[in-house]
Amino acid sequence: MTFHRASRYTFALALLALPAVAGAQAFGLNEIGSCALSRGFAVTGAPCDDASSIYWNPGMMPSKPGLSFLGGAAIIALKGDFTRDSSFKRYESDVPTAVVPHVFLNYRKGKAAYGVGLYVPYGLTSQWGDDFIGRFSAKKASLQTIYIQPNLSYQITDNWSIGGGPVIGHSTVELVQAIDLSSQVVAPPAITFGNFGVARYTEFGRANLKGSAMAYGFDLGLHGKISKDWQLGVRALSQLSFNYDDADATFSQTLTGIVFPATIPGAFPAGTQLDTILAKQFTGTGALTPQKVKTKIRHPAQLQVGLGYTGVENTTLSVDYAYVGWKSFNALPVDFQGSAPDRVLQEDYNNTSSIRFGAERRFSAGKALRLGFAASASAAPPETVTPLLPEQDRELGMIGGALPLFSGLVLDATYARIFTPGSRGRVDERTVGMTSAQALALNSGAYTLDANIFSLSLKYSF
Repeated sequence: MTFHRASRYTFALALLALPAVAGAQAFGLNEIGSCALSRGFAVTGAPCDDASSIYWNPGMMPSKPGLSFLGGAAIIALKGDFTRDSSFKRYESDVPTAVVPHVFLNYRKGKAAYGVGLYVPYGLTSQWGDDFIGRFSAKKASLQTIYIQPNLSYQITDNWSIGGGPVIGHSTVELVQAIDLSSQVVAPPAITFGNFGVARYTEFGRANLKGSAMAYGFDLGLHGKISKDWQLGVRALSQLSFNYDDADATFSQTLTGIVFPATIPGAFPAGTQLDTILAKQFTGTGALTPQKVKTKIRHPAQLQVGLGYTGVENTTLSVDYAYVGWKSFNALPVDFQGSAPDRVLQEDYNNTSSIRFGAERRFSAGKALRLGFAASASAAPPETVTPLLPEQDRELGMIGGALPLFSGLVLDATYARIFTPGSRGRVDERTVGMTSAQALALNSGAYTLDANIFSLSLKYSF
């Protein structure tokens, strides 16, 4: 039996289209600081007066001298499903609750402020049940990326300040994917197990890919007052390119229980237990043995511009526009070390925009109430809505506030809800050379996606 070596590498293509778990496009995350989340992320022109400004506008100066600390996490509960056109069967996702941390420390002395931040601007969790037909694209996908940013901001005039710093990124990926027996070639050029009656979506193995990488970039910001009641801010976060040059691919066999009842001339005698034959592919020199993989995932650049208005007593109103350069996520290489041929995955992502609104009302003793709303367009085109990325337009509504606990210590808390309209998509892989129109024709059902987010932050100034 000649076993087609495509199964050694097609599974890895899926990791390059990883889905989001929360409130930004594609695999972006914005849940960085509870105050920022409660104000709809509209905090570039009127940043929260805490250390999270290191990310949201690194040019912002803390209002008070001394040391300020902010630490916390966003808890994200995601639900999604896929309903198949042909059977109307509904498959629910099985995504574990994600906890996304953030930690910032900032120190102001005179006209300068020095700080450092640890945050997660990109990440995902995607997981489906064992019965999901799309598990051959992805059973589980995980992307965890942490940025560390030293920061320096400086007050250049009474009303204007600038700042920024280098960004050090560390990213890990994991993908678990089922392998379909029916599409594997028994004899070249194109005789497959499907030709011998093996049903489509017959799983005979699972692939697991794990890798990690480092990347480097920068975050810059400018903030100032353009009048007594109006503030303006601009921030830019650079693209970071993660090269996973030493990823590990491993495989495990799934028993099919298939026995050929009659002789298939030139292929299998009657009584052949197919699992026994397939087991050889997972050992020795078989095609499905451990191997190394190289690939690259670009975390796109961001640009955000915002205005803040403080003309109402004890109130801040803000609006921001955000742009993310997702076109950098259009064509992605997969390079297997050894005999497997290289591949390029066509994603055709679009650059995206979002609009964000926030409001904060401050009360006595440091208490505050905050509201926010944000809307963002989908980064993925209709032909690239997959089990890995059931991407769609989304809207977010937020409510939160601040509660002083004791001297210098404040608790920020926020609840946010993500709403999506749903989107048609596919469960099958897009093959090499397939046009966008052909890929769109693979769409075979509808995805839904929503999430609840709870964020808590403690901040302390001294």
